[in-house]
Amino acid sequence: MDFDKVINRQDTIARKWDKMDEVFGTNSLLPMWVADMDFESPKEVIEAIRSRAEHGVFGYPFRSGTYFDSIIDWQQRRHGFDIDKDWIVCTPAVVTAISVAVQTFTNPGDKIIIQPPIYPPFFTCVNKNNRQVVENPLVFKSGHYEIDFEDLERKITPEVKMLILCNPHNPVGRAWGTDELRKLGEICLKHGIIILSDEMHCDLVFNPQKHVPLASISSEISRKTITFISPAKTFNLAGFYNSITVIPDDILRKRFFEAMDNLELLHGNLFGIVALEAAYKHGEKWLDDLLLYLEGNANYLTHFLKNEIPKIKASKPEATFLAWLDCRALNMTPDELKEFWINKAKVAVNDGSTFGKQGEGFVRLNFGCTRARLEEGLQRIKYAVENLK
Repeated sequence: MDFDKVINRQDTIARKWDKMDEVFGTNSLLPMWVADMDFESPKEVIEAIRSRAEHGVFGYPFRSGTYFDSIIDWQQRRHGFDIDKDWIVCTPAVVTAISVAVQTFTNPGDKIIIQPPIYPPFFTCVNKNNRQVVENPLVFKSGHYEIDFEDLERKITPEVKMLILCNPHNPVGRAWGTDELRKLGEICLKHGIIILSDEMHCDLVFNPQKHVPLASISSEISRKTITFISPAKTFNLAGFYNSITVIPDDILRKRFFEAMDNLELLHGNLFGIVALEAAYKHGEKWLDDLLLYLEGNANYLTHFLKNEIPKIKASKPEATFLAWLDCRALNMTPDELKEFWINKAKVAVNDGSTFGKQGEGFVRLNFGCTRARLEEGLQRIKYAVENLK
């Protein structure tokens, strides 16, 4: 795969490229915001979709045994996560599944812990369902973010029924380690708290780190964990809205399945089914090459910032194609920082404050793009910083 190949995504109903005006007031920015990549999916996936499209009849699909086998084999091979077919509930999207889990396993007014700065839908999945957010903010130590376990213990009260984990973490790029996850799981076990583990970015972890599925830590933790995975980020298939929810506990799974069934959310997208199976069966070499390219981008970005734009800081992420940029040394108000990115740098990034108040003064930048595009974005930022009055 040639990850340096430039693909024109304009006028392809791509939110990242064609809907910037709704957020930034203009479509003339370099888009480095929405968390999808600018790369073609694996050729085997494209061919599988093309072959199915050429059949010409697009009736109601079902998920075959080979579909489930591809999921089980992939998770075991890549992450050592042994999944039973019966544990899988098929869902249309990770955020949808998280929202249904919030509705199913908590009641209005219950408290749910999240760990900001965090993917913004974690807030909305709690608030829009009339539950209460309890924040257990991450802390920045020794060059990276860590979980504040003392604060977590303090925040747990009888009203706290659930914790939503992001593993690997979006936006700070941590791939949580076994010891961290075990400690988190044991705290939640002690207090009877269900853990929703968003592992959407599980395949995008850079060496020497490894993705550790929370439910693989112990059988006790697995019975309190609901895991959400998808090929969407890994293989750039977000537009197919296809995900998997893994629930080892029979009682929790039955309740979740019934909730999904009641909402008529168990049906599959034909091309999403085809794409997932092809990706998990044939996409491994493509992914290994992608990880090398993304890590090269991450190294280039952090080196460039350190040497060319020292006022903007970023630690190299352990996972994801997202960089968390600390812009606080620019000494700008939130409005000034937004104006800087839109009108000076002319680069579309995600405002850090949308990830929680802990993200004020930060932005999230998507480096899942060609090296040339990343270089262009960084040069724009450098020029804008150098020309600040």
